[in-house]
Amino acid sequence: MNFFKKLGTGNLLMLLLCAVIIIVAEYLFLSGDQLHGIFVGLWAPTLLGVMIYLKLVDDGGE
Repeated sequence: MNFFKKLGTGNLLMLLLCAVIIIVAEYLFLSGDQLHGIFVGLWAPTLLGVMIYLKLVDDGGE
């Protein structure tokens, strides 16, 4: 439980959103809509990159 407190609610929700995006992308890709699956699948690493950037900006202000 300490890990989730340290992670924070916002970051936890963003990580859960990334997991949902990956599942939707897998579904689209495997159901035959491969281009949309790839497109949606690229959202997760983009979202993670934004999270990392915001964390770096927040740590730089200290």
